[in-house]
Amino acid sequence: NVTHTWKLFRYRKTQCEERGVIQRECAAIRAQFRQADNGGRSHNLAKLLYVHMLGYPAHFGQMECVRMIASPRYSEKRVGYLGAMMLLDEKQDASLLITNSIKNDLSHSNQYVQSLALCTLACMGSAEMCRDLAPEIDRLLRASNSYIKKKLVSQLPFPTILYGYRHLSPGVLHGAVVLIIELCERNPETLERFRKVLPDLVQIMKGLVLSGYSPEHDVAGISDPFLQVRILRLLRILGHNNEGASDAMNDLLAQVATNTDSTKTVGNAVLYETVLTVLDIKSESGLRVLAVNILGRFLLNNDRNIRYIAMTSLQKIVGTDHNAVQRHRGTIVDCLKDQDASVKRRALELSLALVSASNVRSMMKELLLFLSSCPAELKAHAASGIFNAAERYAPSQRWHIDTILHVLTTAGGDVRDETVPNLIQLITNASELHCYTVHKLYRALLTDISQQSLVQVACWCIGEYGDLLLRGECQETEAVQVTEDDVLDALETVLQSHMSSPTRITDNVDRIRSIVSIYGSCIDVELQQRAVEYNALFKKYDHMRAAVLERMPVIEKNSPGHTNGESAGEAIKDIQPAKIKQGEPLLPPQPANQVHYIDTDKDGVTLTLSCEKQSDTGLTVTLTASNSTDSDISSFTLQAAVPKSVQLHMKAPSGDSLPARGTAKVTQVVVLNNPNKVGLTHTHTNIHTHAHMVRSIRSVTHPSFISSFIYL
Repeated sequence: NVTHTWKLFRYRKTQCEERGVIQRECAAIRAQFRQADNGGRSHNLAKLLYVHMLGYPAHFGQMECVRMIASPRYSEKRVGYLGAMMLLDEKQDASLLITNSIKNDLSHSNQYVQSLALCTLACMGSAEMCRDLAPEIDRLLRASNSYIKKKLVSQLPFPTILYGYRHLSPGVLHGAVVLIIELCERNPETLERFRKVLPDLVQIMKGLVLSGYSPEHDVAGISDPFLQVRILRLLRILGHNNEGASDAMNDLLAQVATNTDSTKTVGNAVLYETVLTVLDIKSESGLRVLAVNILGRFLLNNDRNIRYIAMTSLQKIVGTDHNAVQRHRGTIVDCLKDQDASVKRRALELSLALVSASNVRSMMKELLLFLSSCPAELKAHAASGIFNAAERYAPSQRWHIDTILHVLTTAGGDVRDETVPNLIQLITNASELHCYTVHKLYRALLTDISQQSLVQVACWCIGEYGDLLLRGECQETEAVQVTEDDVLDALETVLQSHMSSPTRITDNVDRIRSIVSIYGSCIDVELQQRAVEYNALFKKYDHMRAAVLERMPVIEKNSPGHTNGESAGEAIKDIQPAKIKQGEPLLPPQPANQVHYIDTDKDGVTLTLSCEKQSDTGLTVTLTASNSTDSDISSFTLQAAVPKSVQLHMKAPSGDSLPARGTAKVTQVVVLNNPNKVGLTHTHTNIHTHAHMVRSIRSVTHPSFISSFIYL
């Protein structure tokens, strides 16, 4: 028997032993099947089904299933039908052999035999089999046996299922509603047909809501909650995007919402389905407010699962019913303190969605408090949401800067990469707050250098606005006397922690040079590169240092996470860079080896860029300069800068002087390697004149990395 077979498997030690047991048992079962008179047929087939469940072949038992279905014994019929449902399907020829047996059993006097036939037909019946047996099914539907009708409406997809509504047996109704839901979800064309029974559904639901105590179907004081939930789900499907159907159920939904006990879990299940239905159909505004208020009560429930589903539902409707959800803002914010991580995450998402211009200060206070104590896995999400809300609803630039600095101080290691350039762009544009910001960042730098993003912004601001810091006069914050040595001490501490680079200080040049030279052989390639570049500025190109390290211009934001700027301001008013048209691609996609020419002409000096694509990532740029004026130009130098991810190699120029009237030209070849295929456009490029007619191409895509420029 099956118990014996199970014991054999229980004591097996290896898979090889298991296969051996299977082979011996299957051989014995085959031998038993071949015997004409076998009293253990049902036991043998049961053992074979167990073998099938273990994943071994059992197809040789199909014909035995057919023979046992035709048996007059109920015990054999039961195992035979079970075997047919497991071993047969509509694609196998053997399934056709049981059609006549199913037809005979549908007319059997025993309702349990009829039930076996119905279950098997629903499980494996083909379209042809169902067509042949449709008269028998229709006859059973019209019979008075409620047990059989329940089996029918829960198993078989026949249009005559609507007949079940005339019989108020809860089991029949439940099976009918389940089937109609399935039909409507799989075939939207049936929606109009079933909307005709909407009045019947409404009446049945009203009877359940307003009926008295029914011991047979009552659960914790709620009359047949399972049927109520199914009907509400069907109403939601029928009323979706249909105004007429929605109007027909509005009053019913209001009755359910006001008459259902919310102190029991069963009642909350019915109320939750009611809320989902109200929010998914074209319901009245008052009814939607009632649904939101029910979700608000759910937020106060001790069951964390109920609180979770309430916030999930509120999150879905906060865009369409914002004011109604705002009434529960206090309760939602309190859920940020919940001990459950899932509830806390939902509360964070919903709180961020509730931030508006009218409540941004109070909501941000709560969110910043949450950020300081939230789990590590939520810090990045919380910081990103606070940044977005602050950018959208900031009441002032100072408040905006303070909020972002607070986040960087609290969770600087969890913010996104674009945070640093975005904050720098914000600070640059707030010129009246430069003194306040650099003082605040300097104090933050002295307090903590573990937050990398904060350190990057602080070092950049000190580098750009260090003179305001040394001046010690700031109306918007407490004045602090800072010396150049103090600033250098702070930056040297940062350098030793591999965080950033030197700053804008004019007097202690020798100390700066000494600090920079230390890192010329640093194992950190980034620091080594910056040190070599600055050493070049201090030595060979010292005459250009002041111009190169001028204060960055105001940065114009093109798109989130990307900024660019143009050389402007008092220091270069007399220069006025010759700009190439904004947005014109510098390196448009072209076939390999195709040459492009870009000319810029200013004050009689013409610079031509000839670009030739060598490969998908390689590009050769030939720079050619000529002088059309009447005077010779000496000490002429070409300079170029590219984004960090692009490798630049400038070969030796053909000379350093430009004769008058274009009698000779200076050429220089630049080789670019762009492994990440970063797009280069003219929006990143300015070309302007300087001392000795120097031409420089300066990228300001990442203002915090000015030291990455290559000067030859």
